[in-house]
Amino acid sequence: MINASLYGVIEEARASGAIEHVYGAIGGSEAVLKERFLDLMKYPHERLKLLLRTPATAIGSSRYALREEDYEAMAGIFLKHNIKYVLLNGGNGTMDTCGKIYEACRTRGICVVGIPKTIDNDIAITDLTPGYGSAARYIAQTTAEVGVDVKAMPIHVCIIEAMGRNAGWITAASALARRKPGDAPHLIYLPERPFNEEEFLEDVKRLHQEKGGVVVVASEGLKNAAGEPIVPPIFKTDRAVYYGDVGAYLAELVIRRLGIKARSEKPGICGRASIALQSPVDRDEAVLAGREALRAAMRGEGGVMTGFVRDETEDGSYRIHTCMIPIREVMLCERSIPEDYINERGNDVTEKFTDWCRPLIGAEISEYIDFQDLYREEGERKA
Repeated sequence: MINASLYGVIEEARASGAIEHVYGAIGGSEAVLKERFLDLMKYPHERLKLLLRTPATAIGSSRYALREEDYEAMAGIFLKHNIKYVLLNGGNGTMDTCGKIYEACRTRGICVVGIPKTIDNDIAITDLTPGYGSAARYIAQTTAEVGVDVKAMPIHVCIIEAMGRNAGWITAASALARRKPGDAPHLIYLPERPFNEEEFLEDVKRLHQEKGGVVVVASEGLKNAAGEPIVPPIFKTDRAVYYGDVGAYLAELVIRRLGIKARSEKPGICGRASIALQSPVDRDEAVLAGREALRAAMRGEGGVMTGFVRDETEDGSYRIHTCMIPIREVMLCERSIPEDYINERGNDVTEKFTDWCRPLIGAEISEYIDFQDLYREEGERKA
């Protein structure tokens, strides 16, 4: 959705009639320091529309660790190129950078605004973050398809590991795979609750005895009661920690402790990059986020981020409006899943969560026919 927001910025710039150039920093924040700018306004509309169907980020990104002096250098570069509006699109780290660039630029006539984008949905205050609706649709559709496969041959446990190390929004969205009671996922584990291995094994054993096939969706960031990752780090650098696979660990645990066949699946980057399962609602909101960010900048509202507020409607239909949130209130402030979105045992989500999440994925996910259920229903009617 980062590209859809970029598209929104370009379209708003053209509509305004007051902006001559929209520069993309080709390679993220480091590209600003190296002055690698490309004027995106020179490309025809039909070509730019491809942004709406392009995964990842069309202008690239950077893992360069910005230093204090870099922010001052950026301000000078913006002045050199007569750049009046600076829009940063990304997650928590990007919003932190946005706040620091704003401080460097605010006395120099340069307006800095943030555009939220993260599949993790963990930026504070805003009701939703563009990118999440599509990731939610992907995990729900994938879980539904795995559930059909496991039900067709109910002999094993399948663990699906979902992205989101500190916040379980993507993992939780797998619940939208269910169309009726008993559908997969049968268990959902989020990083917001301590993971209890013994309770997990009890739940898996019971469900396997009832159903034969069991589908579990687990966050990559599961931690035990001591707050330690259930899978120890396998490699560390000065800037990052690399963890082993939670899904593989849980599958091995089921095999070793319960003697039940188990396997793990890790969609990972496939879910982050999927365009085939893009949510149209998510795409439209991403475009809106870009448009509103530029409008705010042109009004002189620097040091803010586009946010979304959900409206209360009489008929319960989904409707949102945008707002501007002070950037200082969202800088590196993670938003986790509220307690009332998680069930008491900590192995599922509540209806309150699914009611909140369902509108974000667009239309319902695909429906499948199951002759096993139809056969059982006929038998029950005859009896």
